[in-house]
Amino acid sequence: MHFCLIDRVLERTDNSIVTLKSVSNAEEYLLDHFPGFPVLPGVMMIESLVQAARAWAASRPGNAPTDSRLVLGGVRGVKYGSFVRPGECLRVEVLLHKAHDDGSLEFKGEGTVVSAAVPGAIPGDASARTAVSGRFTLRPLRIGARPSHS
Repeated sequence: MHFCLIDRVLERTDNSIVTLKSVSNAEEYLLDHFPGFPVLPGVMMIESLVQAARAWAASRPGNAPTDSRLVLGGVRGVKYGSFVRPGECLRVEVLLHKAHDDGSLEFKGEGTVVSAAVPGAIPGDASARTAVSGRFTLRPLRIGARPSHS
């Protein structure tokens, strides 16, 4: 099953991207998380950072459409803050930290909760609250490669 966690790209630069996800009661994963108190699951917050980074990588200069698919290679220093409830938006900002020779990319990311009434709100606004932040790595998909178990 695939969930699209980007509704709009608000900004894109040579080393960053800002996206927006509007959370509604229609989101399938909210039915069980949590009954009577629906909130965006933490794993979906991380996935929103990953999807934003992939969108940035797909649009960077010199990136051919045939480039290998990027998958999540690791996550570090993740911190969760505010809940994201239906009727709110998750504003995701991802910044390229380092590109490696093997094709992997390290990012810093932050997701802030903003009211749906002010979707352009930026961190620091009274209406914005940090929902998730951390560092993560995307690496090229390796088909057929199996880890050795020594």
